[in-house]
Order: sequence, then structure tokens, then C-alpha cells
Amino acid sequence: MRALSTLCLVLASALPVCAQEGMTSAPMVGVSLTEKVWVRTDRPDMPGTMQLFLSDGTLISDSCWETYRLSTWRMLDEDHIVWHEDTAEIAATIVSLDEAQLTLELDLAEGPRIRQFEVAPVPFVCPDMPR
Repeated sequence: MRALSTLCLVLASALPVCAQEGMTSAPMVGVSLTEKVWVRTDRPDMPGTMQLFLSDGTLISDSCWETYRLSTWRMLDEDHIVWHEDTAEIAATIVSLDEAQLTLELDLAEGPRIRQFEVAPVPFVCPDMPR
């Protein structure tokens, strides 16, 4: 347990609440889910849909046509995360994660859904959206 606590302290900047007992290490050694703007790639008709998992447990969700949302998120174990949207808790499995790409499988009421992301290019400006 002491080794896990030490590891969690080292990884504290990469995982929210990692130092709490029962938490595990990062999903991929040396790869962080946090502090990157992840832009969704599996829906080209919805440009600019993005998520930013902050190490303090805040999730910023935004898109080119909606107001941003701040919610809480946390790691459940090395492969599973959960966040809150309105009154719903969204659970997701980290299918793959590297420095440039992220694939999540969301466990939604209507069934599992795959969401694919890549690190957002900089600079990025939302395209003009039809009104």
C-alpha cells in the first residue's frame, strides 16, 4: 500500500484524487488523459466537440454551437472513468489512450457508444455554423 501511495503522489498531477486510498495508477504508463484538449473525431458533422479532463477533477466540455459545461470527473480504476452531466452519471471505459488519440466506450442508457478523440490542433477556430 505504501508503494501505491508513493506512486499516486507522483502521479497526482495526472489523476484527480489519486492519493485517496483505493485509487490506481494512470491508464497508460507515461501517458496522461489530463491537461489536453481532446476534440471528437468520430462525428465530422459536429466540429469542435471537445473535452478537457483537468487533474483537479474538473471536466470542461464544449463545442462550436453549445455553451461550455463544467462537471466533475474521476478515475474508478486504471481503465474506467466517470463524470456527471446534469443528473446523469456517465461511465466510460478507456479503450485506447496515447499522446495523440483517445477512444472511450461510454456506458449509456441506450447502450454502449464509442467516442474517438484526438488532441486538438492549435490554433483552432470554430467554423461558421449555419443558423
